[in-house]
Amino acid sequence: MGLLDKIKGELVDIVEWLDDTRDTIVWRFPRYENEIKMGAQLVVRESQTAVFVNEGLIADVFEPGTYTLETQNLPVLSTLKGWKYGFHSPFKAEVYFVSTRQFTDLKWGTKNPVMMRDPELGMVRLRAFGAFAARVTDPQKLLRELVGTDQRFRTDEVHEYLRQNVVSHLASALASAGIPVIDLAAHHAQLGDQLATKLTEELAELGISVPNFVIENISLPPEVEEALDKRTSMGIVSSGTVGSMAAFQQFQAGAAMEAAAEGGGSAGAVIGMGLGQSVGNAIVPPTQSAPAPAPAPAAAAPASGPPPLPGWYLGNAGAQTGPFDDAALAGQAAAGTLTPGTLIWRAGMAGWEPASAVPDVAKHLGATPPPLPQA
Repeated sequence: MGLLDKIKGELVDIVEWLDDTRDTIVWRFPRYENEIKMGAQLVVRESQTAVFVNEGLIADVFEPGTYTLETQNLPVLSTLKGWKYGFHSPFKAEVYFVSTRQFTDLKWGTKNPVMMRDPELGMVRLRAFGAFAARVTDPQKLLRELVGTDQRFRTDEVHEYLRQNVVSHLASALASAGIPVIDLAAHHAQLGDQLATKLTEELAELGISVPNFVIENISLPPEVEEALDKRTSMGIVSSGTVGSMAAFQQFQAGAAMEAAAEGGGSAGAVIGMGLGQSVGNAIVPPTQSAPAPAPAPAAAAPASGPPPLPGWYLGNAGAQTGPFDDAALAGQAAAGTLTPGTLIWRAGMAGWEPASAVPDVAKHLGATPPPLPQA
């Protein structure tokens, strides 16, 4: 023991912890040979607990406050030391300060997908991530089970252990909830509360609780999300078309046009113009006084381009739709989009003709009443 250390040991009589970090859970007060003067001041701040350890045994525990260390407020240590009639000389003891505040910057995530049986999609693989908070609720259990004689115990020493507990309970929480994958986003808070309660119960033996658990995102594999997007697109198309077969054909034709347009070339340019006309018709309905160019005869596709799709094409107000089979044409007539004046074309025809002039199409117009006579 050097002279300077001995002088410091005689002069320092305040035991306290000024935490200048954001990740320290337990800190052992440094004192030469663990000597503490009887009558020294112990300062325990809010969100702290001080634990005295004597020869490996936990003795007295102090909550926030300022204390004068005497045999009266060190009953357990006095018993261990055998101080029956008072004691005034320096004594040896280790003092551990335990932070009891919430540590809120703890992240979690699934390294591997979690399997789940969904009532609509069947077996699916899920990934999830989020954050949670941890707090020490029993300093004595924490010291016994995790800290030991560690001089500085940080969050990173227990973070991985907590994360593994989170992932192990995530699958069971998702399965027991019985919530379809598509509806999980609306139940993140509910699942987080369930996991926080479950983890707190399991970590109680370590003196740790999880007061807050946040699920930021639960995601499906990319290929499953792409299939769901296509299913949604199909639902949007079919919601505004008469007949499921017609809706399916329109959806397939649109997908083929988009793929051809992305391929470039003259065929892509022609198809892209058709898409532009359809979009323009959707923005400016035929009932408005928007200028509409006269429909041009269908141009023959170059030898290098794909053959036209089978079926009938309709031309209304300069916009081209189709192809439609006979069943779809009947639906168009019932919906009022196929009238005697609607222009009709399909492969093999020299040009566009009115629907009333094409027998195969005019048969669908029989159920359509003629215009009312003028009064």
